[in-house]
Amino acid sequence: MNPINLDRRDFLKRTALLSAAALLSAGQATNAVALAGADAADGAARKYKISLNAYCFNKQMNDTAKGLRKDGGVTLMSLLNFCAKYKFDAIDPTGYFFPGYPKVPSDQYVKDFKQKAADLGIEISGTGVRNQFTTADKAVRAAAVEHIKEWVEVAAKLGAPVVRVFADTQMKSMTWHDVAAGATREQVQAWIAADLHECAEAGKKAGVRIGVQNHGDFLQTGEQLLALVDAAGSEWCGPIVDTGYFKTPDPYVDIELVAPRAVNWQIKQHAFGEANPAPIDLLRLMRIVRKSGYSGYLPIETLPGKDKNYDPFAVVPPFLEQVRDAIKQTA
Repeated sequence: MNPINLDRRDFLKRTALLSAAALLSAGQATNAVALAGADAADGAARKYKISLNAYCFNKQMNDTAKGLRKDGGVTLMSLLNFCAKYKFDAIDPTGYFFPGYPKVPSDQYVKDFKQKAADLGIEISGTGVRNQFTTADKAVRAAAVEHIKEWVEVAAKLGAPVVRVFADTQMKSMTWHDVAAGATREQVQAWIAADLHECAEAGKKAGVRIGVQNHGDFLQTGEQLLALVDAAGSEWCGPIVDTGYFKTPDPYVDIELVAPRAVNWQIKQHAFGEANPAPIDLLRLMRIVRKSGYSGYLPIETLPGKDKNYDPFAVVPPFLEQVRDAIKQTA
C-alpha cells in the first residue's frame, strides 16, 4: 500500500474490517455493502488542496527571463501573489523557472521563496525538472540522474513532497524510437527503471518522492505508466496522473487505473491533450479522485494549445473555479 495514502480512509476501513471480524466470530451477519458504503462516504467527505502549476505561465516567465517584458514581468515570486489573490492552497514551482536553471537556485533564493509562500499561506505541492531517459546515450541519462538528485535536495529545502520527472525524449519532433538507437521497449523500460530507482533512493534519504509523469510518447497508457513505476521497484517512486496525456480512446479509464497509486496530479483543461477542444469532465474526474482514496494536492495546469492569444491571467481563475465547483458537487 502506498504510504502517502495511509490516511483516515485507511483507518476507517481497517476499523470496519476488525469490527466485521468480531461480529462474525460471534455468529452475527455482517453487511459487506454497508462497509463499502462507509468507505465511499469517507471519500466523498475528503477535502482537497488545489495547487497552481507554474507552467501555466511558461511563456510569460520565459519572456521575463529574456528581458522581453516591459511590465516587470512574471516570476515565481510574483506568482505567489497571484496564488494568494485567488486563494490557491499551494503552488508547484517548476524547476525551469528558478533563476539559473538547470543549475540549482541559491539557498538564499530558496529561503526567500519559501518564506514569502509561508507569509501568504501558500504551501508547496511539488516541483519538476527536465530530463531525458529514453535515449540510448548513457552519458545523457547519467547526467539526468544527477540533475534529479540535485533537485531532490532543492525540493527538500522547499518542503516539496515530490519531484516531477519525465520518461520521454523532451525533444521536439523526436520519438523514443528515434533516440533509443534500435533498443526494444523492454530494454528502454529497463534502463529507465534503473535510473528511476537510483533517483528514488536519493529521494528516500531526503524524504522526497520521485513522481513519473505520463507525458510524451513512451507512456501513453495507464498500464505503461504503472509498469514503469513497478519496474523501478521503490515506494519512493510513484505515478503522477497527467489528465491530458493518456493517448487512448477513453483516458478516464487510464486515469482511474492509475489514480489509487498517484503521488501527485496534473489536472488539465482537456482530457485528450491540449489540441483537443473537448473540455475535461471535471465531475467525472473528481469522482475518480475521491474513489481512489487520494488525499494529496491537486495541481491545475492550463496550456495555450492553438490559442495564440492565450492569457493565463484570464484563463486560470475560471478554470480554478470550475475545479472548486466539481470538488463541491462531488462531496
